[in-house]
Amino acid sequence: MKILLIGANGTLGRAVHAVLLQRGHEVITASRRDSDLYVDITDPASIGALYERVESVDAVACAAGPVPWRPLAELDLRDIRDGLEGKAVSQVELVRQGLRHVAEDGSYTLVTGILARDPIRTGAVASLANGAVEAFVRAAAIELPGRQRINAVSPTVFEESLPEYDAAFAGFDAVPVRRAAAAYIRSIEGHQTGQVYRVE
Repeated sequence: MKILLIGANGTLGRAVHAVLLQRGHEVITASRRDSDLYVDITDPASIGALYERVESVDAVACAAGPVPWRPLAELDLRDIRDGLEGKAVSQVELVRQGLRHVAEDGSYTLVTGILARDPIRTGAVASLANGAVEAFVRAAAIELPGRQRINAVSPTVFEESLPEYDAAFAGFDAVPVRRAAAAYIRSIEGHQTGQVYRVE
């Protein structure tokens, strides 16, 4: 399959990229740096330009979605908008603009996270954005054209990320990032739609 992978430079994106290549897929990476193609997923015009360059793909997989991490009392409206645009609106736009570029039986795999169901301090915007993405996946699944499918991968904190996030996720069971990458394979190569694959 020809797969467009957004956000291939992060911990999750690198793992997804590696397993897709191992399974023989053609992978086109896109991000703001060090990828095959440039894209700023917070900019709809940039997403449109990306799709024009790739023309057609069998699957779109997203492993990107920045959100601000601040205490609730310190959040302002810009933080909330940035979080929703960075993780939720951006992924909705990947699907909306992808409708003309993804194969009739192709798929979209979006990323959310455990904070949609198990919040932590300073993570209110992340919880909000994750929940929005999961609701969108369920809604879009009943409207996609042809036999297109859509799912989301919702992991907990990764073992590989504990040096950076351990204090925030105290008491959470971390998982190796390869488990989340395997969920992307399940979404891309499988047959289900409207699913949120929890990796805990």
